[in-house]
Amino acid sequence: MLDTTQPLIMGIINITPDSFSDGGQYFSVDKALKHAEALIAQGAGILDVGAESSRPGASKVSMKEELARLTPFLKTYSKHFDMSLSLDTYKAEVAAFGGEHGVSMINDITGLTGDPDMAKTVATLNIPLCIMHMQKNPETMQAAPKYKNVVKEVVSFLSKQKKLAEEAGVSEIIVDPGIGFGKSLAHNLALLNNLEKFTKLGPVLIGASRKSFIGEITGSPSGKSLEGTIAANVLACQKGARIFRVHDVHAIKIALKVSTAILGG
Repeated sequence: MLDTTQPLIMGIINITPDSFSDGGQYFSVDKALKHAEALIAQGAGILDVGAESSRPGASKVSMKEELARLTPFLKTYSKHFDMSLSLDTYKAEVAAFGGEHGVSMINDITGLTGDPDMAKTVATLNIPLCIMHMQKNPETMQAAPKYKNVVKEVVSFLSKQKKLAEEAGVSEIIVDPGIGFGKSLAHNLALLNNLEKFTKLGPVLIGASRKSFIGEITGSPSGKSLEGTIAANVLACQKGARIFRVHDVHAIKIALKVSTAILGG
């Protein structure tokens, strides 16, 4: 069980050559392990490792390549750390491999649409599952995304996919509205401003860190939007989000600690 009684900070480890913010920085197992150590020291409560970029325009990676990237890290991680590890994948076989190597959560950006076996695989592993909403796929998702009512449509999708997961036997489900995944600036703002409608489905995970919508507001280039990232996460917390997937763990940890204390006081 994930403890979401307090804001849970999820540190990001991208074992990819092409992620939008830090692609290539942690592609080697040594660099990825050192990054994990740094994130834990900064106060992360869980780490999220992924080996396939989901940035806008990214191409799919084969299961063989994804496993080749993940294997050295997963086989080494548990020898050095006991911090809970989430695996960012939409492939059931990769999820099963992760479960065999100590992964304690699966983060599926396709919301169970990428692999029909994912829900039953996670149920067998008996670990939490995060279901995210994404319109189209990373290659095409930012090509003029359209909704009649983005909040209503994303809530409906997550509700439907949560039911599928429950029917497959998944006992712990987190929902993620998918900020930046097939959404315009207006869509992202509407979702963040209506997060309380998602909390009825379960714990809400938000991944707003360094996203381009922040740069659209501030004019900051990608990767240079810490202030905007802090603002987005603090407000998301006030709206009911419980898990915060971020690059800048220390800064977000402090911001949420202070804002939570003020609200609690």
